[in-house]
Amino acid sequence: MLAVLGFATLGVFMALVMRRYLTAFVAIMATPVVFAVAAGFGGRLDEMMLNGLEIVAPTAILLLFAVLYFGVMMDAKLFDPISRGIIRLSQGDPARICVGTAVLALLVALDGDGTTSYMILCSAFLPIYLRLGINPLVLAAIATMALGTISGTTPWGGAATRGISVLHLDSTDYFVHMIAPMALTSLAIITISWLLGRAQRKRIDRAVIEEFAAEIAEQRVDRDGRTWRTWFNAGLTVLLLVLLVFGVAELVNLFMLAFVVALVVNHPRLADQAEVVKKHASSAVPVVMLVLGAGIFTGIMTDTGMTKAMADALLSVVPESMGNLLPLFTAVISLPLSFFMSNDAYFFGVLPVLAESAGHYGIPAVEIARAGAIGQMMHSIGPTSAPLWVLLGLVKRDLGEFQRFALPWVLLASVAYIAFAVLTGAISVV
Repeated sequence: MLAVLGFATLGVFMALVMRRYLTAFVAIMATPVVFAVAAGFGGRLDEMMLNGLEIVAPTAILLLFAVLYFGVMMDAKLFDPISRGIIRLSQGDPARICVGTAVLALLVALDGDGTTSYMILCSAFLPIYLRLGINPLVLAAIATMALGTISGTTPWGGAATRGISVLHLDSTDYFVHMIAPMALTSLAIITISWLLGRAQRKRIDRAVIEEFAAEIAEQRVDRDGRTWRTWFNAGLTVLLLVLLVFGVAELVNLFMLAFVVALVVNHPRLADQAEVVKKHASSAVPVVMLVLGAGIFTGIMTDTGMTKAMADALLSVVPESMGNLLPLFTAVISLPLSFFMSNDAYFFGVLPVLAESAGHYGIPAVEIARAGAIGQMMHSIGPTSAPLWVLLGLVKRDLGEFQRFALPWVLLASVAYIAFAVLTGAISVV
């Protein structure tokens, strides 16, 4: 009975979210409450909800301060000098421009917000693409691969945050093991970008390329916008990432301290600090609310026994000999599921059941979370990705045209990501 109620809870939640009858935050709280009351657990709701909130609170705080920190860095135009430098180094060569696009896309994706990343990337490179006659779909494909890899993997990017919170994981333990496959996949994306750029170079008139290269050579290097704060912000961000990689402290503590330092240095006036927090709270608060809602969802589902009952039901049809392949299976099915489903439906509905099933074979839930995040490149080109519609508007292309162009390359990069995760031990197959 608990398994039936659990699957019914997930099915109703996913239907409400995917058909847009309710917002994810409302659905993720209301659905388990209604089914728990119907199952006779109404007297324990308060306790179960608090248990879930206590577990996800550190993740919610991490996400809040990570978004605020990168918001300050974007306001300070930290990546502008990199963008201009990439354009100069390209010397007008389409292949180099596409590689430069990938490098900048991977960097700005650290912000975690897809809309912001796409707008920065298009403002820097779309005029150049149009000037040379490079297909804007190349830019769009590179941008979505970069966002799916970086924002989809980092604990503050939104997608992974859902997995970490719903499975009650330690952010550092999750992320440190994903750094190697994420870096290798980034190199694969850069390689794919070079191939795309080389193909574009063959179809563009050489005279156009030479004319643009001459224009770049005549441009003066503008250093007027660089101040001591630019170098300070760059140093602070590098230091933050180094401390994060070496696990010197918890991610939440690192981002809280880094945000305080960045805020005081970049906005010393009290009035300005308040405005900065208000400005970027609009990006942070909705996702933080979702994480807290996920805590309530999983608290109820776990304490009522629904999650365990669902996992037991699934295990009854899984051959014992294939149990060790559940992380790889999760990574593979994350590609089509992430493409068609919203992140809320996938991470809050499907992933907990897979994690509970994996636990019966001694596989830690953190491996399921890592495997589940790999499908984010496919999600970034799917119809449920809200930032994608902004990107398509910027490059003035429709969804079908974009997907026909991008799908083979995104699928190739996604398969590479799975391979790198297996080779580096981020997900196990034994």
